[in-house]
Amino acid sequence: MTPWLAVVGLGEDGPDGLAEAARALIDGAEVLVGGHRHLAMVDAGDRPALAWESPLSRTVEAIAAHEGRRVCVLATGDPMHYGIGVTLARRFGREALVILPAPSAFSLACARLAWPLASTVQLTVHGRPPELVRAHLTPGQKMLVLSHDATTPPTVCRLLCEAGYGASEVHVLCHMGGSRERVLSGTAKTLVDCRADDLNTVAIDPKADAGVLPLPRTPGLPDSAFRNDGQLTRREVRASTLAALMPLGGQRLWDVGAGCGSIAIEWMRAAGQATAIAIERDPARSAIIAENAAALGVPGIGIVTGTAPEALENLEAPDAVFIGGGLAAGTIAGPCWDVLPRGGRMVANAVTVESEQVLATLHRDLGGELVRIAVSHVRPVGGFSGWKPSMPVTQWRVIKP
Repeated sequence: MTPWLAVVGLGEDGPDGLAEAARALIDGAEVLVGGHRHLAMVDAGDRPALAWESPLSRTVEAIAAHEGRRVCVLATGDPMHYGIGVTLARRFGREALVILPAPSAFSLACARLAWPLASTVQLTVHGRPPELVRAHLTPGQKMLVLSHDATTPPTVCRLLCEAGYGASEVHVLCHMGGSRERVLSGTAKTLVDCRADDLNTVAIDPKADAGVLPLPRTPGLPDSAFRNDGQLTRREVRASTLAALMPLGGQRLWDVGAGCGSIAIEWMRAAGQATAIAIERDPARSAIIAENAAALGVPGIGIVTGTAPEALENLEAPDAVFIGGGLAAGTIAGPCWDVLPRGGRMVANAVTVESEQVLATLHRDLGGELVRIAVSHVRPVGGFSGWKPSMPVTQWRVIKP
């Protein structure tokens, strides 16, 4: 297949900063596509010039209508790094594309700050919730964030302050590579009211305030990290549950009877690009799940308010399932098992005798392991200390053959 769709990355200096090959693709195009800012950088002449519409898919399909002609899409920086090139490659396939990137905003930011690019966390909040930043807050772990517009830097700084990272070093880099380039530097506390330009990238060197305990990405966060009404899988059991579920990047979890959402949230925190759907029958608890997910940096969690198994209908199939509630009815595990693919993991926890009987039957019929988890904590006993046991948890875990 002969490539017909060119994607050319532009910097703030426009076509003047391009190599000859990239300029030739623009000059030889029969159709130009880009944002209004990009289209204003080139002379379209009498050629059709398509500006991006909302939703983006409308313009993508307009591009498809020109298949076979020489089409050139003007992009920002590296089109394959949170850019339009990813969408176009998914729609048209690599054989249709010629991609010539310019330096990304992340590369330019690291060049300005002398930061090692490979050691940074890179994410975008362009059209995405800024709470995503919270999942990556670790002292010393530098972050680069593509902004949505001028409101992003002060919003991110407020989030940092709320999370106990107000002392973090923050740089707001505007219009990098152009005549209007400027950098605003300070701490999250001092930049909460900063006035940036719409085109900016935020660089963060996180520093925790005194007394703030950093939260790891590994499973087993402190119970205090989750707002809950008592429906919480406790820390030690939660860590064991997630170890059995084996979070993997790009895979999906169903958290059935999610309570405050702790299992689904830690699943998403533990593995990059992992997704989760929390199924919870109580609307008040669904609201708590959303609050916890935003506070812990995974606002993209899916939440379904309803009763299983009915609420499971028409959901995207899972790679792993956790059943934390409703086992005693005996109607949940079967539908979950049926949609689980080979190699999928299922874990169910029980604390009542009735639920344990269901797990015993599942173990007999489907295999896997039955494990009893008993945890005790030291508590005061008069003037001394003694062990106070929590209710033991029976856990069934299985990998579908």
